Amino acid sequence: MSNQNSISLYSVVRLSPIKVAITWLMVIAENILLILLPLLIGYAIDGVLSKDFQPLVVFAACLFGLVVVSVIRRFYDTRVYGGIRVKLAETVAHNLRGADISAKNARLLMSRELVDFLENDLPALMTAGIQLVSIVIILATFHSYFALSVLAASCVMLMVYGFCHGTFKRLNGKLNDQTEQQVHILSHKPFAALSAHLEKLKKHEIELSDTEALVYGLIFSLLFVSVLGNLWLVNMLPNPSTGDVFSILTYSLEFVDTAIMLPVTLQVLSRLDEITQRLNRNELALNDKEASYEV
Repeated sequence: MSNQNSISLYSVVRLSPIKVAITWLMVIAENILLILLPLLIGYAIDGVLSKDFQPLVVFAACLFGLVVVSVIRRFYDTRVYGGIRVKLAETVAHNLRGADISAKNARLLMSRELVDFLENDLPALMTAGIQLVSIVIILATFHSYFALSVLAASCVMLMVYGFCHGTFKRLNGKLNDQTEQQVHILSHKPFAALSAHLEKLKKHEIELSDTEALVYGLIFSLLFVSVLGNLWLVNMLPNPSTGDVFSILTYSLEFVDTAIMLPVTLQVLSRLDEITQRLNRNELALNDKEASYEV
């Protein structure tokens, strides 16, 4: 019976759950301050125009708090996730003791992408989620049509990505298959084989990049249509102030910048899904099965 440890994003988090939770709390605090900025800028503009500088002071305090939390979180994240990378590499090495050196080297490198996701992509995904909900709520305070415009764009965007998820996973699988052969080719094959290997890597990377470009181009177009729609819908407001118009336009543009993080992160999850399946292969069992066939 195999004593292989199953690897997933959840199992990676469980390596240091309390420390990871602290990083997530700081991400939430950072995003609360970040989402308030456009609204506070609008208040500050209206305040300065009416000779009231208190909103400007509040805006400055929010900026200072955002800088402090951001710096502290990045110092902390580096140390927490550095330790997790070491623990995860030890687990992967244990699971891969039956694999050849080329696959083992490639999968050890791939396993780091799980931690990279938790350190870099997951905070971005949390940012996107928090900001999208906040933007919809804030835009709804001006008029429900502003919120409905961005919600409709979000739904269509997710449908586009869902349609392409299988393609992303397949292309990442082909790229990873080729990557696993690199050390073996470097050690045992002539230079011509290395050249052919690098050409195949380039081909798979181009296919993946082209697919991403087409999908993101379509998604950006959908998102910018919603921004133009909100700018046109400003006409529906009775006597909007300069600060109101600024806040609506800023939040609509912020929606584009934030919403695009969802398909980017989902594409990373498609790749990680393929990687975790690869890391959880029981190489010892596979090798034993192949040996029994040979006998």
